[in-house]
Amino acid sequence: MAGRTARLVLLAGAAALASGSQGDREPVYRDCVHRCEERNCSGGALRHFRSRQPIYMSLAGWTCQDDCKYECMWVTVGLYLKEGHKVPQFHGKWPFSRFLFFQEPASAMASFLNGLASLMMLYRYYTSVPASSPMYPTCVAFAWVSLNAWFWSTVFHTKDTDLTEKMDYFCASTVILHSIYLCCVSSGWRGRTVGLQHPAVVSAFRALLLLMLTAHVSYLSLVRFDYGYNLAANVAIGLVNVVWWLAWCLRNQHRLPHVRKCMAVVLLLQGLSLLELLDFPPFFWVLDAHAIWHISTIPVHVLFFSFLKDDSLYLLKESEAKFKLD
Repeated sequence: MAGRTARLVLLAGAAALASGSQGDREPVYRDCVHRCEERNCSGGALRHFRSRQPIYMSLAGWTCQDDCKYECMWVTVGLYLKEGHKVPQFHGKWPFSRFLFFQEPASAMASFLNGLASLMMLYRYYTSVPASSPMYPTCVAFAWVSLNAWFWSTVFHTKDTDLTEKMDYFCASTVILHSIYLCCVSSGWRGRTVGLQHPAVVSAFRALLLLMLTAHVSYLSLVRFDYGYNLAANVAIGLVNVVWWLAWCLRNQHRLPHVRKCMAVVLLLQGLSLLELLDFPPFFWVLDAHAIWHISTIPVHVLFFSFLKDDSLYLLKESEAKFKLD
């Protein structure tokens, strides 16, 4: 929910720097990469590189040029540390020690664990909530949208490319928009905001959100990838998401005890997102603030899906009671 917004903000800031960070502007780095590519990335040298490259590296998309940038990054970092300077960033990222084919091992593993937590809670939702619950399809769809986002987050932190970066952005935006839809469509009962009993309104709102997402993705994919616009757009929808959920929670917390779980999720994600502001070189060249934030959100998903389960069962009970009265 709210945490995806904070993540998009920080990603956008890093990406805006990707074309020229301090480390990759260094002449020593550029000369090192140029010499490495001339020596290793053409003709017989390239064939030799490919013959000794582990199969898992080639399958993950690691090229000779990538290896040159990786090796020269550490050469430059070593020189900085030797001269007593602070560790620089390269292409908008801190230097990470690669593990197997994972470019950012801690963030990739944390993204995978977030997805695993979502999958486990989806299974628990399946086994606990009857399909006749009014919110069942919407909650299940939200779970699959979240799983898809964490899959692409894992892929992106495994290997940063133009494609994986865009998919990570777009899928995170989809989660936020679906969270807005989830909040407003779960209404119609006392204290809700739009109404399950107003299918035309719900359909129109869903179409509007899909149109917004399509326009957003189309512009960034077909016109140009504008990091400033992407940042502004996601901050805007993120604020709508947070304010709407928080207002709904405040309105219903005294009448529905399980709503406190939702409020805790909103507040926790807002608080944990502050971790992203602690931008520092990774501990042991593996664990940075972004990875710590990813790790900290794992239990939050468990709490949110617990709220969705409780709320779905409450709505089922309310709908059955209403049916009996009718």
